[in-house]
Amino acid sequence: MSLTSALNTAQTSLSNYATQTNTISRNISNATDPNYARRDAVLTNSLIGAQAVSIQRAQDMALFVRTVTDTSTSSAQDTLLNGLSNLKNILGGNDYETSPSALIATMRDTLATYAAKPGEATLAQTAIADAVTVANGLQTASKAVQTVRFEADKEIGRQVAQLNELLARFEVNNNKVFSGTQTGKDVSAELDERESLIKQISSIVGVTQVTRSGNDMALYTSDGVTLFEAVARPVEFDTSSGYSAALTGNQIYIDGVPLAAGQGATTTGRGSLQSLLQIRDEYAPSMQDHLDEIARVLVVSFAETDQTASALPDLPGLFTWAGGTIPAGATIIPGMSSTITVNPALIQSLGGNPQLLRDGGINGAAYNSNPSGASGYSALLDSYVQKLDEPVAFDVAAGLSTTTSLMGFAADSIGWLELNRSDAETSAESREASRFRSAEALSNITGVSLDEEMSLLLELEQSYKASARLITAVDEMLQALLAAAR
Repeated sequence: MSLTSALNTAQTSLSNYATQTNTISRNISNATDPNYARRDAVLTNSLIGAQAVSIQRAQDMALFVRTVTDTSTSSAQDTLLNGLSNLKNILGGNDYETSPSALIATMRDTLATYAAKPGEATLAQTAIADAVTVANGLQTASKAVQTVRFEADKEIGRQVAQLNELLARFEVNNNKVFSGTQTGKDVSAELDERESLIKQISSIVGVTQVTRSGNDMALYTSDGVTLFEAVARPVEFDTSSGYSAALTGNQIYIDGVPLAAGQGATTTGRGSLQSLLQIRDEYAPSMQDHLDEIARVLVVSFAETDQTASALPDLPGLFTWAGGTIPAGATIIPGMSSTITVNPALIQSLGGNPQLLRDGGINGAAYNSNPSGASGYSALLDSYVQKLDEPVAFDVAAGLSTTTSLMGFAADSIGWLELNRSDAETSAESREASRFRSAEALSNITGVSLDEEMSLLLELEQSYKASARLITAVDEMLQALLAAAR
């Protein structure tokens, strides 16, 4: 080997070491970035034997696809669990102490005590106070359920805007990857960004990615609707200004196709949007139906009937509502629970007489069951207590038993919510564990190990010293040659 050849070899080696060292330095500086894929500076030999450094990016597409899928399912399950937990909190949390079931049970016990001592005015006032608590509890719960729907609707609007922004960024990034690949540029950083965007998109809506020639990529939802193909497709949604029991929320459209809500406590949804739709359009409305049915049966159970031969219609007694009539048939009246109140004729602070609960006559003398005003009369109170535990008809649309007592229906409502929430919690734990394992497996392949990088730096240091010594030796030989030529 000539001195010139040796010098060129040494210089090339130093240049390669510099590239390798720079690559390792970038790995170390990005060791904590979960979206950074490790780079390898690999020495390659040309046909004429020259060495060059090729930058290779660590990747495993099968594991990445699995991670994206697990991220999507975990996000959907967590969103559903959060929504169900919010509904549970409306009823008082773990003990359900503010649920209709608990409040009606307290009122029933007070009525039974009052029936045992019908002459005590204090018990009459206590029974009315408990009834007011029941009515207020139903109103508050109904309002809170609609608030949950409204908040879910607002969150859908926020996430749709975020999704559109992510898709716009993906379009810009994908163009960079495609053009860089065509020109032979190192597009590792752009690929990192693209994968990061896919993960973020998958947490909002399920994603299937298809890589095409030239490193180009297309994105589709898990249902096959196009999210991105050459250009980002529009995701459209109009938020609602407020919610009531009779209001249906707007659809989400992806490229003109409506996005379906998830199904079941172990949701079929992929991404948070489908679970938000599920809370807004399924679980919260179902809970509203339960509250409305409880309100309807309360009004019916405490209705006053004509005590004369005049065949007057039944009228609201202890409980009344905005409709002011006794509902006919086992049919849900949307929003009834939001307007139920205790009849003002019974509230002493409003000039009413609590003893009318014992005697009847809230709607006039024709409805008085105790015209003599006997203080020991308890038949009407006993009938009210019995009606709370007697089977009645409920609307099949409420999704619970169609023939049960009011107390049983209220308890079944809690059981329905707790069963769904418990199943959602169990599924959330298992899906998060799956997401963590797949992310960890991907990180083991594409992530940066500081120990490994530092070890490589030590190896490069030794190689650098060898090349430096070669240059020194060539320099000394050249100086000796020049000295001999003088």
